[in-house]
Amino acid sequence: MTLAVRAYAARTSVPQGGSLRFRLATDDLMTDPTDPTDPTDDPAAGDPVADGERGAVGCRARVRDAVTGEVRAELDASGPWWTLDVPGGWPSSLYAVAFTSDIPGTPDGPDSPDGPDEETYFVVRPREPRTGGAILVSVPFLTWQAYNGAGVPGEGLYPTESPERAGRVTFDRPGGGPAGNWEDHFYRWLSRSGIRADYCSNLDLHEDPDTLLRDRRLLVIPGHDEYWTRRMRDAAESFVAAGGNIAFFGGNTCWWQVRLEDDGRTMVCHRDALLDPMAAIDPSLVTVEWSGSPVCRPENSLTGVSFRRGAGCWEDMDAMKSEAYTVRFAEHWVFEGTGLRDGDTFGRGAVGYETDAAEYAEVDGVPLATGADGTPADFAILATADLRHWRHLGQGGHATMGIMRRGAGTVFNAATIGWGDALDDPVVDRVTRNVLARLAGAPGWWEPMGGGAAALALAACERQLFAAGADGDLWVRPYRTQNLRWRRIEPAPGLVALTAPREATPGSPVLLYGLHADGRVVAREPVTGRAPWRDLYDAPPGAVGIAPVDQTMFAAGADGELWWRPLAAGRSGPWTRAGDAGPALVALAHVGGRLIGLTRDGELRVRTPGGDGWTPWGATPGLVTLTGTAGRLVGATPGGDLFWRELVHGGTTGHPQTGNEE
Repeated sequence: MTLAVRAYAARTSVPQGGSLRFRLATDDLMTDPTDPTDPTDDPAAGDPVADGERGAVGCRARVRDAVTGEVRAELDASGPWWTLDVPGGWPSSLYAVAFTSDIPGTPDGPDSPDGPDEETYFVVRPREPRTGGAILVSVPFLTWQAYNGAGVPGEGLYPTESPERAGRVTFDRPGGGPAGNWEDHFYRWLSRSGIRADYCSNLDLHEDPDTLLRDRRLLVIPGHDEYWTRRMRDAAESFVAAGGNIAFFGGNTCWWQVRLEDDGRTMVCHRDALLDPMAAIDPSLVTVEWSGSPVCRPENSLTGVSFRRGAGCWEDMDAMKSEAYTVRFAEHWVFEGTGLRDGDTFGRGAVGYETDAAEYAEVDGVPLATGADGTPADFAILATADLRHWRHLGQGGHATMGIMRRGAGTVFNAATIGWGDALDDPVVDRVTRNVLARLAGAPGWWEPMGGGAAALALAACERQLFAAGADGDLWVRPYRTQNLRWRRIEPAPGLVALTAPREATPGSPVLLYGLHADGRVVAREPVTGRAPWRDLYDAPPGAVGIAPVDQTMFAAGADGELWWRPLAAGRSGPWTRAGDAGPALVALAHVGGRLIGLTRDGELRVRTPGGDGWTPWGATPGLVTLTGTAGRLVGATPGGDLFWRELVHGGTTGHPQTGNEE
């Protein structure tokens, strides 16, 4: 009789220095773990079953670090329940334990050339938050368990629409290890790269996300993380909103909503609202696609992309070997050091076997997310792959690698399960390093948003970005974080500053205001076509910038003076000095009722209109002009490159009135 030793762990993770219990049995003794007649069922009940009794087994346990391959321990094990005491010095990582029969000469014993029968996976998570640095890597145990027993009636969640599929599966059974090599390749690359990181089970994000994510800068989710609970998703979104960052190096991410029951040991996924009893209790918890009814919470709002617009090549997995990404935003820091230009291809073999995408339209040769699928408007598309020809291989669609700000944090998405397969590619390696270094580092960087026009002045108004060019023309482009092209509107010689109010006020509609080199303040309708300028009033002598706040027009002088007067042209009155002279400025902007100054050396200064003095607020990437809108700053370099950032960036603890610098 074959005595293959099989096992499962009582939890998917254990803290450093903690203990983890395993249920051991041979094939002939592995009973249904939910069977109430099985006396060896309860992991908390101790080890009452002696050798020779039902469920007892003796074997050897070989524990290895599944990331590095290092064998950490070889121990005697006996059961039905066996406890592994994890040393406090074991690094946080993914581990695997193999149990082998200790009966010599049996087909599966230690004399067998076949070696270990099967491995059981678990994570050693950090005992204290952030023992391995700012990065936390999540291991997709929910997805692994979803594919456990696939195709076996009543035991697996697959095929997706089979009437014999299970709607509930248990973690109390053997199997549930990696469903492919998608994560393994990434984990091994991360280890070889020398980048410090801790690991967790994705169930930990459900059970105790606050402790797990405390003080982290970056959550990394590679490979195939398809199944998410609502608590997991809420935790991830809250983490980003508060200033944390997420890097998705995978695809088909967050596709199904699931529930955990029985103290986290049962995963529920009916995939049909009519079969799910939760539909009558709390429809938001029904286990269907996140984008489907009655949940109606597209995953795009977290990830930026979705498998709905993505592609899959299930009928021929080799098809992905010939696919590659095309660069669409080469000046972005994600591609720094790669030497790539727009239109170049990279990452051949990384695209597939399933990809995610945002719906987008080509605007003057640039991809622009439409937002119709739930993707936030901030999502900047960095690279695309047209996979519509995969329709005959499974699902035709696209892949869109991109990045976006959500709250105070940033989300990057490689949008393909196979990203880890191509990490030997120098470009894929460099892109991955760029993302990890930036998102795990200090907050407050400026994001690129294209270029192409040498701007003397900028103004954001009514979802458009206007520029007074060094060539004497007025230019416009949509106010989006994508690298969109400028379009010439009309000649506008002599403009040295532009601005627009936050909103209309009595007597002062929303207009595009300009400061002319001869000292005149002028205005026009903020339309993207031609419109006449009209004179309003003269600016103070030597003015270099203007900004309207609270029905008041402020003007900054090159000598550091700040002046104000009523905004409306019909109101008379001289300009009045607003306090003592400050730093010499080259541009003036406003955000949220505050004045933002740009100094000659590219530093930011912030003040309230009625306040006394300017507060330093960080450096810029060599900007020479500046505008602000909706809590953000946008500026241009002498060469015309555009950059943006939040006024209050992720991780900022001070506020302008405190005087704290970045």
